Amino acid sequence: MKFRILVFLSLISQQIFSQNDTLKKLNFSAFGDLYYSYDFSNPQNHEKSNFLYNHKRHNEVNANLLLIKANYLDKNYRANIGLMAGNYAQYNLNTEPTWAQFIYEANIGVKISKKQNIWIDAGVMSSHIGFESAISADCWTLTRSLLAENSPYYETGIKLSYTSKNEKLNISAMYLNGWQKISKPDYIQKPSFGTQITYKPTAKIVINYSTFIGSDTSDSINSVRNFHNFYMQYALTNKFGIIAGFDIGMDKFNSNTYGTWYSPVLITRYSLNEKTRIALRGEYYNDPKQIIISTGTINGFQTYGLSSNIDFDLNDKIRFRVEGKMFHSKDKIFTNDNNNYSLTTNITIKL
Repeated sequence: MKFRILVFLSLISQQIFSQNDTLKKLNFSAFGDLYYSYDFSNPQNHEKSNFLYNHKRHNEVNANLLLIKANYLDKNYRANIGLMAGNYAQYNLNTEPTWAQFIYEANIGVKISKKQNIWIDAGVMSSHIGFESAISADCWTLTRSLLAENSPYYETGIKLSYTSKNEKLNISAMYLNGWQKISKPDYIQKPSFGTQITYKPTAKIVINYSTFIGSDTSDSINSVRNFHNFYMQYALTNKFGIIAGFDIGMDKFNSNTYGTWYSPVLITRYSLNEKTRIALRGEYYNDPKQIIISTGTINGFQTYGLSSNIDFDLNDKIRFRVEGKMFHSKDKIFTNDNNNYSLTTNITIKL
């Protein structure tokens, strides 16, 4: 009798799930990034340099990001929620309230036009700045670029977006809580704003321009951060691609005077076969006034970077990667040295 009841309930549940359109539009996903990294500067506290926030731990096996997500997409509504743990959350959200440090994203959206693809989204969202995210499996390189590590990965606010009918053009405008903030900090009442224009003239080219204007310091400082992000992604062939990016920003470096920082990056990637790829990255970050990256040295942060990685897809869900990276700084910011070398390997699982 109990077996018959269980079979009956199973058949009922299958019928509900098959006929309920709401449940059909709800999708779940998960991502895991486990890694080991060795920094040849051998930091005794196991933490890499202060300008790095992903794959941060030296000489230990660790989790950079463990993420579970739920996504709902309807013709006129959408929603996302993601909960996370790992080094990314530990180091990128350490200034957030405790309740917020586990939130990868939490947002809802409503389509406001019947004829045009215009949406309003609100909540915690992925940043509109840059071509890299915390999900390393979606990025060409194992670790993040200097400009990605030192610009927002996430943001909280309200976004108005438009996508053309041919999906070649996307335009967005945002009202934000600040520069990579979930909870708006005390003593900052000024609003922050962002814009983004993404254009895809062909299936092989993506061109993006994003901005941020707002404040990241107390209102008493009376500063305005003005930031611009440019990048282009181009697939020259089916096997070879290139990403070129450039960030430039301006903000006060003391209570009276403004300064500028900037960072170019170039990444190339080549597919050896369907499961194996190599990538090479060259980059530079110039922040002599230490607006974004503090060094406590005479010339501030003026650093070149070079990295190379190789990727092996074990199957369509699991990827193994190895990356070697070096930095050269104008000042001795790496354990009283100008140079820093590291080797990182990881395995990612994307379900």
